[in-house]
Amino acid sequence: MKIVIIGGNGLIGSKAGKKLREGGHQVVSASPSTGVNTITGAGLTTALEGAHVVVDVSNSPSFEDAAVMEFFRMSTGNLLHEEAGASVGHHVAVSVVGADRLPDSGYMRAKRVQEDLIRDSKIPYTILRATQFFEFIGAIAESGADGQTVRLTGARLQPVAAEDVASEVARIAVDPPLNGMVELAGPDAAPLAEFCRQWLEAKEDSRKLIIDNSARYFGELLDDRSLVPEHSSRIGSIRFKDWLSRISVHT
Repeated sequence: MKIVIIGGNGLIGSKAGKKLREGGHQVVSASPSTGVNTITGAGLTTALEGAHVVVDVSNSPSFEDAAVMEFFRMSTGNLLHEEAGASVGHHVAVSVVGADRLPDSGYMRAKRVQEDLIRDSKIPYTILRATQFFEFIGAIAESGADGQTVRLTGARLQPVAAEDVASEVARIAVDPPLNGMVELAGPDAAPLAEFCRQWLEAKEDSRKLIIDNSARYFGELLDDRSLVPEHSSRIGSIRFKDWLSRISVHT
């Protein structure tokens, strides 16, 4: 089976591509660095020729509201148009758990537009909504940094390892299209600040962590429902403490 991964050199795309190649599939990693640009359309026709499945794990280079909206609108629209011409049988996209619960977030609004474009197209599809990746916990902690303190919300989080996301993407890519959405979360749920506390401790970071439920998450106020699955979800196998101990050994 020929599977084209848009964003194939990124965190999820590279891992999913490796798993699919090990499964005997022909995988094309498509990105601007390989001559494929979903915004301009350059290289898309050639890359999608003979493709059975397209996996879109690309992301906007800018998270500014207008820029991220333009990226997902243009990229997804161009991709779906080319897929229709190539008779692609399954479009797989990764989105975010809670995308419909943070309407003030420009990034989440853009992801909803992406999802709507996919649903409205005639391409059979599966949308995988994942929670925040373990790999982003450090950035979340730094977002609340102010001198020798780190101020973060205690709202609930259920993050997932990128490795588990890639495994789920690879599984979905070879399964029949659901023409619907599935959610993926990690096995552990706890306050966001608790995951960041463990991260800081593993890094031997002595800054004081303060739990403040008025603290914003990249500009947004969260509650316990904002970023955790609402529906029955698929659960990754990697626990945060185990992932953290592995990366701590190597840093």
